[in-house]
Formats: sequence, structure tokens, C-alpha cells
Amino acid sequence: MDSYAVFGNPIKHSKSPTIHQMFALSVGHQLDYRAILAPRDGFIDSLNQFFQGEGLGANVTLPFKEKAFQYADTLTLRAQLAGAVNTLKKCDDGRILGDNTDGAGLVADLLRNNIKIKNKRILLIGAGGAARGVILPLLGQEPDSLVIVNRTVEKAQLLEKTFQEYALEKNITISASSFDLLPKDEYQLIINSTSTSVTGDLPALDVIHAQFCEAAYDMFYEKNVTSFLNWIKENNEAAILVDGIGMLVEQAAESFYLWRNAKPNIENVLIKLKSEL
Repeated sequence: MDSYAVFGNPIKHSKSPTIHQMFALSVGHQLDYRAILAPRDGFIDSLNQFFQGEGLGANVTLPFKEKAFQYADTLTLRAQLAGAVNTLKKCDDGRILGDNTDGAGLVADLLRNNIKIKNKRILLIGAGGAARGVILPLLGQEPDSLVIVNRTVEKAQLLEKTFQEYALEKNITISASSFDLLPKDEYQLIINSTSTSVTGDLPALDVIHAQFCEAAYDMFYEKNVTSFLNWIKENNEAAILVDGIGMLVEQAAESFYLWRNAKPNIENVLIKLKSEL
């Protein structure tokens, strides 16, 4: 049976085995998918053992995405620019392809929730790995502009520089800012890629940013409305609010498609995961 796995440390909490088994069922495929706890100093050895055996594809989660980037023989453009890999595929010639499906997952979830991206002014909060992984797919949807705001402005400026050429090709304005100097413009889509909601904290935005927001997205998810989304709601009842559980499922669906060339049904998976929160 075709074998797939997710590698991480810790990994016990991973929902990937449930997600991919349900995906396989939805398209009539049979596969084995399991979670593998890789030693922090033995990730590469774990991958080698897997791919030298029956392994055909792997998902990679924290803290190994950068190591997976180095492990891959070839990289997709979105993986190259993200600087991290969350999906590995064993090709017919034995080479390992590295991809990053996080951004595609975010875009798919935004569109599934009827959130328009094209010609919109986007504010992306955070400049870490989560932000870097979604910028290229967001730019691919041709927004009017993208502002990256981060507590350490140098990190945001590095992302601006990394994606500047691609943005210019599509006539999109991309810029970086600190919170202190963030223009009080009308950002129609605000995306929080930081971990502030994990602790119940808030990004240092001005109320005016919430008031002009048409839609807000938090990559974090939990049973209740996240602190970030709740703050948007308190200041703008008309805004569309979406958390990151759909992104989790959509990025997995993108991985599944890369491996199996089949589009799985995600709705039943979302219903199940939400019921387990």
C-alpha cells in the first residue's frame, strides 16, 4: 500500500493522519498515512529511512520545515521563496521534490469563504515563517497592495526585498512597516500570521484598521473566536471573520493533490475537525 507520513517533534497532536485518511476515502484511494516522531537531531535519518522504504510523500511540521528545504533535491518556486518546505514528494526518478502548500491553503480558504483578494489592500501581520510562506500565493491573486507589519521592522523589510521583484512584475505595491509607523490606511483584508492569539494577546493595531476592514483572517484557530478576530468584531460588526482551521485542511488538500493527482473533498473533514475542537 502507498505510504505517506507527517514528520514533526512533537507530533502526537497532529491531525494530518485523520485528514489524509478522510481525503483518501473521498476519492476512493487506499493509502497508509501515519505520524512519525522524528528526533530533533535525527530528522534527516528518519526521512532517509522512510523514502528508502515504501514512502512516497511526507508532510513536515515544526521544527523541521527549514531542514526539509535543505533536504529536497528540487524545489517549487513557492518553496524557494518561502525558504521552508512542508511537503515532500518522491518523484519517479527517485529525486525528492520539496513544496510549500501553506500559502495555497490560505488562498483557497479565503476564496472558499468568499473573501476577495484581487485588487484589495492587504495588511499582513508578522514576518516569520508563517508570513513568508503565504506571500507568493497572495501576490498571485493580484491584490492592489500588500503591507507587511512586524514588531521588528528589519524582518518585514527582508520579506519586502525578497518578494519585491515578483510584486513589481504584477504591478503590486509591497512595503514593510513597524507598528509605530504603520499608515492608518484602509486595509480591506487583514491577515494575522503571528502567535498573539495563542496567548490571548493582540497585535498593536489602531482601531481605525479594524473599522475599515472587510475581512480578517487569523492563522490560529481554537474552539472560541480568537482574540484577534474578537477585537475586529468589537470594532467592526460587518467584517467577515475566519480562523485558520480551513487553512490547515486546504494546505493538506494541496499536498494530497501533489501526491495523488486527485482533488479531495474537504467539507466533511472540516466538519469533523471543528466538532473536535
